[in-house]
Amino acid sequence: MARVGFIHDKLDIKFLVLYIMARVVAPIDLPTLADLTMCDEGVDYFAFAAAVHELVNTGHLLLEGDCYAITDKGRRNGAICESSLPYSVRVKCDRNVAKLNGRLRRDAQVRATVEPREDGAFTLTLALDDEHGNLLTLQLLTASEQQCSRLADRFKAHPEQIYNGVLEVLLTDYDGKEP
Repeated sequence: MARVGFIHDKLDIKFLVLYIMARVVAPIDLPTLADLTMCDEGVDYFAFAAAVHELVNTGHLLLEGDCYAITDKGRRNGAICESSLPYSVRVKCDRNVAKLNGRLRRDAQVRATVEPREDGAFTLTLALDDEHGNLLTLQLLTASEQQCSRLADRFKAHPEQIYNGVLEVLLTDYDGKEP
C-alpha cells in the first residue's frame, strides 16, 4: 500500500528534520523530534530514525546525552533546502514547533535544583525567570529528597501563583500603617 503524504524518501525527511531543528529554541530528545516529524503521513519512523542517525554522522545534528541540537552546518544546509518542503508541511511544522517552543521556554524559566547537605538534609533552590531576567530565587531547607521533589513539582506547576503569593505577603501592611 502506498503511503499518503508529501514526504516519502530519506532526503525529504532529512530536510524536514533540519527545518524543525532550526526552529526549536532548545535541544530536544528523539521522541519529541519524532512527534514533530510525523506531521506528514508519508514519514516512516524507521526512515526517520535512519535519517537522524545520518544527520548526526554528517555533522548536521549534534547529539548531547539524549538530546539533539542543530549545528551551524545543519542550519546552513537546511536553510538552502527548506523551500523544497511542501508549504502545507511547513505550516504544520511551524504550528507544532510554536507549541513546543512555548513549553521549552517555560521549562527554561522555571527551575528547581536539589543539593544534599552534610547534615543529611537538602537545600532546594527554586528559580523563576522572565525574558528580562530573574524574578524570584528561593532556597528552602528540606528534610528529605521526597519533600524536595514534591515542593519542586508544585513550584513548577504553579510558579506564577507562588510568586504572586510571596509578593502579596511582602506587600501586606500587617501593622495597619501605610509605609
